[in-house]
Amino acid sequence: MERKPKRRTPERILETALRLFNEFGEPGVTTAAIADETGISPGNLYYHFRSKDEIVESLFNSFYAEIDKCLVVPDMRATHVEDIWLFLHLLFEAIWKYRFLYRDINDLISRNRMLEMRIREVMARKAKTAAAICEGLAAAGAMRATRGEIQTLAVNMTVIATYWLSFEFVRNPRVALGPEALARGAFQVMSLAAPFLTTDSRELFDQLARDYIS
Repeated sequence: MERKPKRRTPERILETALRLFNEFGEPGVTTAAIADETGISPGNLYYHFRSKDEIVESLFNSFYAEIDKCLVVPDMRATHVEDIWLFLHLLFEAIWKYRFLYRDINDLISRNRMLEMRIREVMARKAKTAAAICEGLAAAGAMRATRGEIQTLAVNMTVIATYWLSFEFVRNPRVALGPEALARGAFQVMSLAAPFLTTDSRELFDQLARDYIS
């Protein structure tokens, strides 16, 4: 039986930090706690990461690499209602995996200039992708909306996608968030577009919504 290669210490540190940040929130986790959970000394941790901010930035880079794949618009074919669902599904999967970035977003960007700029870039790309998908739906006759309505819709979709986990946490802070919170978030975002969908597209949306949140 072939043995799996042993994970390098930096990978173990990041894996542990991500788990702790997601469970307890980034502000409440110290580098000492990360080192202890990883099974290494604080000095060993600082050999690889000079500060907690470096750990956060490294995790953000991994998050960005994953989310970059879903911030693209379907090419060489007509846009379909299912493209919005796929976009939101992939987006919320990445958000869930790195959920501390979203739950603690205001705190993180207030003290880390690099994260502030990168998160602003992510938000701009979310809005741009959402607008492009909606414009494609309008061009295909699956949506009736003006360019101005589409731009407003894209911004609103971005706002809810970005702050949904914060909303869920504030609504019930003593209950651990589960994947069902993400399904509710995707449904709420998609519901913003529903009133603009034409008859056939709206029927498909209703069917997909039932399957997604059942």
